[in-house]
Amino acid sequence: MSGPIIDIRGLSLAYERNGRRTEILSALDLAVPRGQFLVIVGESGVGKSTLLRVLIDLAKPSGGTVHLGTDPQKTRTPMALVFQDARLLPWRRVIDNVAFGLERHGLSKPERRERAAAMLKLVGLSDFAGRWPHQLSGGQRQRVAIARALAVEPEVLLMDEPFSALDSFTREGLQDEIQRIKAQTGKTVLFVTHDIDEAVYLADRVVVLAGSPGRIAADVTLAPPRPRQRRDAALVEAARHLRAELSRRSAEL
Repeated sequence: MSGPIIDIRGLSLAYERNGRRTEILSALDLAVPRGQFLVIVGESGVGKSTLLRVLIDLAKPSGGTVHLGTDPQKTRTPMALVFQDARLLPWRRVIDNVAFGLERHGLSKPERRERAAAMLKLVGLSDFAGRWPHQLSGGQRQRVAIARALAVEPEVLLMDEPFSALDSFTREGLQDEIQRIKAQTGKTVLFVTHDIDEAVYLADRVVVLAGSPGRIAADVTLAPPRPRQRRDAALVEAARHLRAELSRRSAEL
């Protein structure tokens, strides 16, 4: 299929409470090509997570349009969302947590378990299939959450600050892991973070949201080849540029 997999035009979102109207997003235009790793950065409260929730239909926009160029002939789920916390079901073993989202897809239990096992292998947790969530580390729980999202075969993987609650060592390991998974699956990824260093390490393209209501303050394509080195001069310079742009545009908006 030609054209972007996500095409957002003039998106705005506002809510009213106690007679007061609060705008979260305003006049947002964003086109995402297939297979791109797009990272959205910005300060807390600028509307990053809200944008993901609009895309997955957990929040209704006040204006504008969102077109998803997914293939209606395929049975794949258009999108799946990985949250900041893993949100595993404590009464289900790991493999059954991964298979949970497949229960409404018309697959038999053996088929669900077979796909769940394949996703656990993809995230490097095959040996943990029979464990309970409380027996896993924080990083392992997030890997299970990623496997659960991938199990429904989404065309777009949405990730809402999925590593922000982890220690730096675990976080860097999972950053490398999601890059490997992206390269292996070819998924389109929209990844939200407030960490600019994380953004430039992961992204093909970084979009900065700033202001109140949130607007696109910068849109930067990153060219360094993969696999990347964390202290690559091009990435360090990209991070410096984005910080300066975010500071300048935040003051303007």
